[in-house]
Amino acid sequence: MGGEERKIISIGMEDFKTIIEKNGYFVDKTPMIQQLLDSNSIVTLFTRPRRFGKTLNLSMIRRFFEDERLADGTPVNNRHLFEGLFISRCGEKYLQHQQKYPVISLSLKSAKQPDYELAYGMLKKNIVEEFERHAYVLDSGCLTEREETGFRRILKMEDDFQLYADALKMLSGCLEKYHEKKCIILIDEYDVPLENAWVCGFYDEMTGFIRSLFESALKTNASLEFAVITGCLRISRESIFTGLNNLAVNSVRGFGFGDSFGFTPEEVKQLLQYYEIENKYEAVKQWYDGYHFDQAEIYNPWSIMNYAKNFLISPNAEAAPYWANTSSNSIVKELIAEGSEEIRCEVEHLIAGGFLEKPVHEEITYGDIHASEDNLWNFLYFTGYLTSCGQRFDGETTYIRMKIPNIEVKTVYKNTVLNWFDNKVKNTDLKPLLRAIEEGDCGTMADLISEQLMDTISFFDYGESYYHGFLAGLLKAVGGYRVLSNRESGEGRTDLIMKESRFRGRAIIFEIKTAKEFSEMEKKCSEALQQIEDRKYEEELLREGCREILKYGICFLKKGCIVMKG
Repeated sequence: MGGEERKIISIGMEDFKTIIEKNGYFVDKTPMIQQLLDSNSIVTLFTRPRRFGKTLNLSMIRRFFEDERLADGTPVNNRHLFEGLFISRCGEKYLQHQQKYPVISLSLKSAKQPDYELAYGMLKKNIVEEFERHAYVLDSGCLTEREETGFRRILKMEDDFQLYADALKMLSGCLEKYHEKKCIILIDEYDVPLENAWVCGFYDEMTGFIRSLFESALKTNASLEFAVITGCLRISRESIFTGLNNLAVNSVRGFGFGDSFGFTPEEVKQLLQYYEIENKYEAVKQWYDGYHFDQAEIYNPWSIMNYAKNFLISPNAEAAPYWANTSSNSIVKELIAEGSEEIRCEVEHLIAGGFLEKPVHEEITYGDIHASEDNLWNFLYFTGYLTSCGQRFDGETTYIRMKIPNIEVKTVYKNTVLNWFDNKVKNTDLKPLLRAIEEGDCGTMADLISEQLMDTISFFDYGESYYHGFLAGLLKAVGGYRVLSNRESGEGRTDLIMKESRFRGRAIIFEIKTAKEFSEMEKKCSEALQQIEDRKYEEELLREGCREILKYGICFLKKGCIVMKG
């Protein structure tokens, strides 16, 4: 690094100017600026999964194009921010646009309140803050009396729906008069208030306001140079972008801008090399790679930056589900908890490394998500819980092959399955199972355990560790006993022990085996029982005073089992 101070990694820093001026590590996404200018699109909507750099990119776009002013109208020079970056080498065709336009930058991501009044109030507050940032126009003498009155009414947060519905159009008109240039409008996370409103039950009201705001700002606005909007999901034109014929949509399936959001393999290698941890490349590839936008292979940027920062703090840091832990993952929970048996079978297939083929529906509303299972899968695809591994077109419909992108996202599905199963067994009457265990009724035990196994989702290639976790969870839910797992006993570790808490209570030993064929199952059960005897698993229990010790050998084959008593 030539003796230079090493660049810092600032997790969650989304202001381009702050990152550059505070010597932050920045992956150069300025080719996006060149592509925007070449596209000549009036309104561009980018949809990408959360935390894939949408907010930072909008901040970068703002700092490049904006003729920024201080409160007294003094120009702010931001040219130094782009020195050495790709866009600075693209020639006068592009650089002539630098710092030439007024820019309105509005984020809707904070509108997550539990009712419409509070959420609408937060959006009003965000709009007011943007008016305050441009309040220098009020002292210029270029506004009409009507424009100045409307501007000041917004600064006072007066309660008038139409005033705020037309606010962006009004502000862009005022800015055009002052700067003598049409205005660029940037809207970040446009669908956050819509998703929140759907969950909280005031979707129609919020849709009405957002539609009005967008129509006036983006459809009938003579002061608009161009606009860029970001979000996670493409909401249908009919619900939000009504009549907006100048809208260009770039989703995860779009053409162009493939490497604008997220990190390419080369960018990840450069980052790891810069921080001298290039030997971790294969680990981060398995954990955070797997996305495909246009023709670009993409890594999750949030997780890569978290991984690098944590590894710099401690060389013992391990890969972890950083992106997955930033959300409730509610849609995956709903898919597993409320989905049909077919859906759970499909989830099992995905976790096992398979793919699903589903018709793609890009234009949906939040109200449509639960209308069909296909919509649920599409939601998971467009929000980053699944990725594309191919597609086909049958003449009328495009079908996407969807798979889980990497280890990180697979942990979401696995943990959700485990939590779902834990909750499910808590609500299941397991008294018959306990009775069968205590009475030595091996046939009933096998039937009841197999019944539970059929209704869950497997994801460990049917290995002993999978069945061990499954049976441990089931026995803990039975009640009346402590369940001890892989406890030191005798000359080895027994798989599971159920033990009554009372003095000289009953203890039950379980040894687990797996079979590849049905014909092996009884033999495996016998081997399990012999292992209990050979390794003297009961000795420690006898020393503890247990008056009765039951011994079971259990052999699993896929979603069934047989039980033998020793």
